[in-house]
Amino acid sequence: MENYYLILVIVLFALAISDLIVGVSNDAVNFLNSAIGSKVAPLKIIYIVASIGILVGATFSSGMMEVARKGIFHPEMFAFSEIMIIFLSVMITDVILLDLFNTLGLPTSTTVSLVFELLGSAVGVSLIKIHQGGEAAGTLSQYINSEKALAIISGILVSVVVAFIVGAIIQYITRIVFSFRLNKTLKYFGTVFGGLCISAITYFMIIKGIKGVPFISAETIDYIMNNIGKILLISFLGWTIILQLLSWLFSINIPKIIVLAGTFGLAMAFAGNDLVNFVGVPVAGFQSFKAWIAEGAINPDSFTMTMLQGKMPTPTLILIASGIVMIVTLITSKKAKNVIATTVDLSRQNNEGNDERFVSSAFSRALVRNSLTISKGVNKIIPSRLIKFLNSRFYQPEESPSDKSKDRPAFDTIRASINLIISGILISIGTSYKLPLSTTYVTFMVAMGTSLSDRAWGRESAVYRISGVFAVIGGWFMTALSAFVIASVIATIISLCGTFMIFIFVAFAAFLILRTQSFFNKKAGEKKEDEDEKIMETDDNYEVIKKTKKQMIESLLIIHQIYTMGINGFLEENRSIMKDVQKKKNLYNIKSKKLKNKLPDVIQAIKQQDSSNTGHYYVVLINCLREISHSLDYLIQPMYEHLENNHKPFIESQKQELSDFLKQITVFFNFSLEVLENEESENVVRLIQLKNDLSNCLIVMEKNQIKRIKKKETNTRNAFLFFNTITETRNFLINYINLCKSQRHFIPQKKLHDNI
Repeated sequence: MENYYLILVIVLFALAISDLIVGVSNDAVNFLNSAIGSKVAPLKIIYIVASIGILVGATFSSGMMEVARKGIFHPEMFAFSEIMIIFLSVMITDVILLDLFNTLGLPTSTTVSLVFELLGSAVGVSLIKIHQGGEAAGTLSQYINSEKALAIISGILVSVVVAFIVGAIIQYITRIVFSFRLNKTLKYFGTVFGGLCISAITYFMIIKGIKGVPFISAETIDYIMNNIGKILLISFLGWTIILQLLSWLFSINIPKIIVLAGTFGLAMAFAGNDLVNFVGVPVAGFQSFKAWIAEGAINPDSFTMTMLQGKMPTPTLILIASGIVMIVTLITSKKAKNVIATTVDLSRQNNEGNDERFVSSAFSRALVRNSLTISKGVNKIIPSRLIKFLNSRFYQPEESPSDKSKDRPAFDTIRASINLIISGILISIGTSYKLPLSTTYVTFMVAMGTSLSDRAWGRESAVYRISGVFAVIGGWFMTALSAFVIASVIATIISLCGTFMIFIFVAFAAFLILRTQSFFNKKAGEKKEDEDEKIMETDDNYEVIKKTKKQMIESLLIIHQIYTMGINGFLEENRSIMKDVQKKKNLYNIKSKKLKNKLPDVIQAIKQQDSSNTGHYYVVLINCLREISHSLDYLIQPMYEHLENNHKPFIESQKQELSDFLKQITVFFNFSLEVLENEESENVVRLIQLKNDLSNCLIVMEKNQIKRIKKKETNTRNAFLFFNTITETRNFLINYINLCKSQRHFIPQKKLHDNI
């Protein structure tokens, strides 16, 4: 029996390591998005600062571990065997949920997931106990610490609203003071601003860190907390003087210092506050196991866990090891970068709206429309001079061509500083009331509030940003609901079917992680491919032409594949091929739409001295690709539906005509690729002739179909589909040949560049 429960404890810690990895991938956004979004330093420096903060915070985090032991349920009401079921259900659910959200690139709360997983699993086990003991359902309140659970949940929900409002107000005031012309305003207010911010960070780190330091006596902690006002005043004066001296001597960038200090403080808070979410449960399970062993390993079904009510220090070695795992994950995790990208994208200052990650919703459109109406009404009341002054503070100077690079910051260091300072202060206040706030919720909503005040949500992007914010918030509520339900179901099944189900659920969790990793790798590969093909404003005309050629070749290959596979799949009545073609067609449709959305950016990238109408021909190219995408959609979709509905296939004469046509169009496709790859513009005339031959074939096929209708060889549905195939193929060929004609106009300039 001892060995069996020892194995379960080992499983708990194995799940904890996995949970640390997926959890850090999710929560890295909390303390990295401001530094990375504002690009205050090279990524290596940001990671070093954050890693030190994590290690310090992890070492001093033992005080928060009590939430996992007694924050949600009354441990004395459960036996050792039941506690292990609760803890294992929590860890299995946590690994699955967090990995899923990381794969989707959505930041969620590890605190919320832990709270609702503990609640769900405890409720599941409690209901089984109540049913088996013949107790009334109302006795559930004896098992669940509902008062504490409600306090934690309400604190988390209130923090969402408070973080957004406070972030918006403070950022608005700060921007009025500093404007976007930081070179001027920082000379006058920079050191005072730096002193205030770093003093706030000091307060934050004292509140979050000092109570967990084992080598500081209670008397010293009481003295510090009773004199916090004096300490902050001295800190403000000291940092202001130090920053002023450094500014005079070395011309340092004060906001960059603030952002790096804030990153350290928030990373420390993350490790101190959120480490409980990953290792608190396994540590509690290990402590329960030791207590059970100390009692002589009596019947695990009768040994109650009253000992979990007391204070139990967490071994420092476990905390340090956890910190190291978190640091390694932080540096190596691609999923962490994916989650960070979501928050940065939603708060970036550029509000053109072309590359928005989320689509608009009816709610976001209505909200923006009403906000515009209210804004117009308010502007009529406010004096015009005041409006003019406020607008001048939010005026952004035009970027120079060198600033319009792919690597430009998403927002400036002033906003990054406010993000970190306000997040830190709000988390400190929550900690002082002993509420394990969600650092994810607080930091995300502060970032959204500051971006709103900074007018990052312009009319071109507001509906998409608002939809994104509500998508993330909706994901948070889904986290809570999913965590409660899944943990409850797992705990119930294990309680009823036996503990062998634990290993089945662990295997299932491992399988899901592997599947989501495969999905993530595929998406990451597609994203990298898109980035490699993306035309930047820093590209010269030659680079634009080179990337365009690559895009065209890849597009023609996909077009050829979709057309030939679609016709063959339909003629063979092969549903699997047609489903595959449907996916390829939809993906190509998305890709062609993205290319068209980026037209303004590409035109900006084409240099003014270009005399070959490159911009015009690029527009024609992209429009042709888009029209080809439409033709493929109108061609493939009716075939797919015809096959899915089990309608009669084409008759032999129709199949033969389409098969012969496929052979001819394959020759046309191959020759067009050869012309494009070898830049043989003189062969475009030959290509046009091949296209005309194909058009003549379509005319013959159309006439033959008319004859079949007169002879009543085909029914109406069959005839309509055959005519549709001919019509869309004709449209397809017209746009295809126009694309090839336009592409050849790039060749002379590229050849001239090559000769030079």
